[in-house]
Amino acid sequence: MPKLRAALIVLAVLAAGVTPAHAATQPSLTVERGRSQPVFSYADAVREHVYVESGVDSDSDGRPDRVRVDIIRPKESGPGLKVPVIIDESPYYDNSGRGNEAERKVYDAAGNVVKFPLFYDNYFVPRGYAVLNVDMIGTTRSDGCPDVGGQADVLGGKAVIDWLNGRATAYRPDGTPAVADWTTGKAAMIGKSYDGTLANAVAATGVQGLETIVPISAISSWYKYQRSNGVIYNYDYMSWLGNYVDTDPEAKCAAVRARLDAEDGDDTGDYNGFWAERDYIAGSMADVSKVRASVFAVHTVNDLNVRPDNFSKWWQALAGRNVPRKIWVGQYQHVDPFDFEGRRDLWVDTLHRWFDYWLLGVQNGIMREPRADVQTSLDRWITQRDWPAPLSLKVPFRPAADGSFGLVPARKGQTATFTDIRQSEDAMVADVGTVKPGRVAFTTGELPLDLRLSGTPVVDLRVALDRPTSNLTALLVDFGEDTRVDWRRGQGITTVAEESCHGESTASDDACYRQVVTNRATRPLEIVARGWIDVQNRDSLSEPSPLPPGTYGKVNWETLPQEYVFKKGHRLALVIAGTDSTYSAERATGANVTVDLAGSKVVIPLAISTLGSADVPKDTARWQGPARLDLPVRKSTGPTRSP
Repeated sequence: MPKLRAALIVLAVLAAGVTPAHAATQPSLTVERGRSQPVFSYADAVREHVYVESGVDSDSDGRPDRVRVDIIRPKESGPGLKVPVIIDESPYYDNSGRGNEAERKVYDAAGNVVKFPLFYDNYFVPRGYAVLNVDMIGTTRSDGCPDVGGQADVLGGKAVIDWLNGRATAYRPDGTPAVADWTTGKAAMIGKSYDGTLANAVAATGVQGLETIVPISAISSWYKYQRSNGVIYNYDYMSWLGNYVDTDPEAKCAAVRARLDAEDGDDTGDYNGFWAERDYIAGSMADVSKVRASVFAVHTVNDLNVRPDNFSKWWQALAGRNVPRKIWVGQYQHVDPFDFEGRRDLWVDTLHRWFDYWLLGVQNGIMREPRADVQTSLDRWITQRDWPAPLSLKVPFRPAADGSFGLVPARKGQTATFTDIRQSEDAMVADVGTVKPGRVAFTTGELPLDLRLSGTPVVDLRVALDRPTSNLTALLVDFGEDTRVDWRRGQGITTVAEESCHGESTASDDACYRQVVTNRATRPLEIVARGWIDVQNRDSLSEPSPLPPGTYGKVNWETLPQEYVFKKGHRLALVIAGTDSTYSAERATGANVTVDLAGSKVVIPLAISTLGSADVPKDTARWQGPARLDLPVRKSTGPTRSP
């Protein structure tokens, strides 16, 4: 009978997800209200570090590179209490730092980290997770040389997952073997920019044990990060970035940087084996077909650092594989959701429930909620079944010889001409009603209702050139005075003095971070969507095909994706021009471009009303009137920042 009573007590405890009173002196994982609870001491947590053998030798010194892994985990974790793992692998722990406040690792005399950047450790360790800050190969205290998205970058992170699951070797600082006997082997990877890129890359290897990733403003294709359909954003960027994140003496990795320059194809802008190795959607080393992990993606549509086609193409590929997934789509520039104004608490709670579900198996209903949270204006977020808006129409807008832009095709034989000159976007859209030699522009009349663009516009032109190729830029512009997110200034946010705290603190590691507010600007226009192509890459990114001078050819390409509401009374415009000096380092070709207007259009995905949809609140489902809408700068080649 006593044994039966004890068994019933155990069953009751498991069902309730609480810890019995007599176990208070020995905390265990505790779940209440669908969330793991902070029952472990952050101050008493184990802080240690190991070196995981990667199996690659990126610096060619004859020894496998070892990856530095800094660990913080509950004191009680061990063979008797195994915990899951949250990993932020980064190349930035000793240079630009992490987060809006640029935090770096701080070490004690024994070389263990006493200040882990960001809030993940403060918040999740008390709830029964281990948090690992991993130095990417070639950075901070790891061996090797940065490979900038290539094999060494990817396999270093994969080796850490393998070690957590007993498939790789690690060593303590004294050289003795280190065994991860304190973990379940279930791991998540999270991070913004390059950190999130590493999460995408490692997931695309299909490594077992990586249960979920949370890529924020992350790269899925390094070609898309530095190219658009043959148009080069920055020359010699990959070697520059490799040098930036590597704080070793210059000479150590000079040969690796020279190889990056030799293989990147800057002389053509074409897609080649170098970029295929760094393509995590359909690449030569890692690809989306291997992804086992669920994905919680976050990106912003005005991110002109890691441009949003990096998330839209990744998201589309994940959907094609039926990968479990969730997404937040914001209106800022290169900003972490922790710093979306008014969303910090919701972000932390959503991330908490996501990790609890995928790493602890807590049935909290998060996978039954709407898949997408979407910011449609300054202060307005909606939820919907997916992204882009599931209910939408692909509407062809057509340019005409009189400068109009509407639904009726131009008459056969009507053309417009301009010259490929190098100019800024501001110059392209200035005085749009005035004829200028470097661009053509077409505008609608005043819109009779709000139009919500959700997804990726497609530009479909029929052009003739007087030279073998030309760079082309297409801009969709909203003309109308309005107050919008000023994503150009400070990435769209300003940091204020007030703080919020998420997790437990110590004297060395504060869990409190300064709040932010959204930057706002009232402007007469907004460039909404933008896209670029080198005409000779119209049929293939890897095999250019010059257009015979004087011969018409079809040039079809996608702009960057967007989420934007054109307000009633505003005008929608299409501007077509040559080389964009704002985002490209290329020279103009000087080609004269003739556009066959009858054979040209732009297909714009417009969301229609979802009133009554089960996953969208009725008060946010309609077009409801006015809707307003850490790679460092390499100054020599334009505004691109490090991811």
